[in-house]
Amino acid sequence: MKIFSYIISIIACVTIAINAMKVDINHPLEGESTVALIGIVAALCAIIIVILYRLAKKVDEKTK
Repeated sequence: MKIFSYIISIIACVTIAINAMKVDINHPLEGESTVALIGIVAALCAIIIVILYRLAKKVDEKTK
């Protein structure tokens, strides 16, 4: 499961990088830039969830 969490984190980072290239700096809330911003936020949420999962597993291992 540890490898799976690393893979998800890497995929999320790649998604952030790809979507960051699509954002128009002059008009970030228009057209395709909005979709790219939503994708960036979704990938950040995925990374946060994976980090919380890893922390929960560490706590679970220490309490056993």
